[in-house]
Formats: sequence, C-alpha cells, structure tokens
Amino acid sequence: MRVNTDTVHPGQPVTALTIAGSDSGGGAGAQADLKTFLACRVHGMSAITAVTVQNSLGVSGFYELPPQAVADQIESVTTDIGVDAAKTGMLASAAIMTAVAEVVTRLHITPFVVDPVAASQHGDPLLRPDAFEVLRDVIVPLASLITPNLGEVKLLTGVDVRTRDDMKDAAHALLALGPQAVLVKGGHLPDGDAIDLLYDGTTWTEFTAARHTTAHTHGSGDSLASSITAALARGLSLVDAVREGKAFVTGAVAGSFPLGAGLGPVGHFWRIKDWPD
Repeated sequence: MRVNTDTVHPGQPVTALTIAGSDSGGGAGAQADLKTFLACRVHGMSAITAVTVQNSLGVSGFYELPPQAVADQIESVTTDIGVDAAKTGMLASAAIMTAVAEVVTRLHITPFVVDPVAASQHGDPLLRPDAFEVLRDVIVPLASLITPNLGEVKLLTGVDVRTRDDMKDAAHALLALGPQAVLVKGGHLPDGDAIDLLYDGTTWTEFTAARHTTAHTHGSGDSLASSITAALARGLSLVDAVREGKAFVTGAVAGSFPLGAGLGPVGHFWRIKDWPD
C-alpha cells in the first residue's frame, strides 16, 4: 500500500522495495531482487542492510550498515515515491531487524513479504547469532507472507521436513508464529517435482513445477520472493501472486547459467533476453 499518493504521476509504474543485503557477485540479494522486479514489470527500490563479500564460491564476509541508515532508506523512498509492496532478504543483525520492524509498522508498509534468509546457498551464515530470535519473534509476525526453505523451516519451528505431509506440519507451526500466510518451499526435497505449499490458516494451495537438474540456482529463493512481491505490488491476489512467482523462478532456473568457478545464478532475464549466438 502506498503511504504517499500525492506524487503519483500518470503512467508511473507500481513500485516494490527490497530490504536486503548486497551481493557483490550479482546473483542473489538486492541485485537479484532488482533484476526480478524489472523482469516482472515493477519499479524496484532498495534499502541495503549489509554489503557481502561474495562470489560464485561463497560468502567470505559481510559488513552491516548502521540500523538507522537502513531505516532511513526505507522511510526516504516510502514517504516520497511510495511503496506498493516490500520484501526482506538478509537482515543481518538483531538491531537492524528492530529498526526495520519499527519503520515498517509505523509507515504501514504492506504487503510485506519476509524471506527469512539465514544462510547462503553455500551454507555461509548471513545472520549474527543474536538475530534469529528477533527474526522469529519480531519480523515474522509482520509478514503478509513468509517464504522459508526447508532449512529455514527447521530453524524457525524445529520441524524437520522430509515428506509432503511434513510440509503441512511445518505450515501450521509457521503460521503459529504470526504471519498472515506461509509458503513452505519444497525444492530441497529429494524426489519428484518441485512442490511449494501455501497456507493462510484456511486454505491449502499446492504449486507444482517440473524439477530442472542444474547446480546453478544461486538466488532462486530471493527471486521467488521478489517475483511474488512484484505480483502483489501489481494487485494480484496472494494465490495468483505465488502462482506467478513460481512460474517466474521455474523459468529462471531453466535459464540458469554458469558464472565463475562455483555456483552460477538463475537467469533473471529469461523472459526478456535476446542473447547473440
């Protein structure tokens, strides 16, 4: 929901804000979100929480911004340009999370999609040790939708998802933390199609896509959350937004490519690219 509608001009696109860390390799984090926003036809904005030292081989370090600097970025774009939907990624520390929660609550920023990023795809930690409790108890209850992978599900709830039935148990446990809806991502289950399960406390919706065999899936979680956020910004219902997000990230994984000596990114440009032969 736009806080400021006074400066909306004819022909202005809808807007989406990512509150996330910067990936110097360009495959995940705020960079992935901004590429996804563009491909999904929204104007992307960013509030950077931390700068990661990162390439295709992993994260070798990160540097947090001051919490007030993060909050000021959010307030600056919200009160002038307006935010039609927002998402989080890497929030890094308890202090940053507290600052984000205050400004998001005060400015009534919604829809608000929480991607509870705890570690990189390589397993490198992206949260300070004191931050996880604040993520669970302060940030998650603000969410219109939370989009954890199976590792994040276990950290948040203790539920070890090994089957599709476990995904329902996890969804119940996640919803008890206070978000309006949860999307349990089943891409890390070992067999069959890639299945994600959406639950809003009343209705179950399953999203299924063929699994693409590739190691190059860096940024897939960020891109799913940001494509859902873009769809919500454009006014789609939650079910339709998740359906569109699932279609986008499935195409991006199919269009992934090698980059560097490690894990390459998903192909954010798959809808719009026209590479030369």
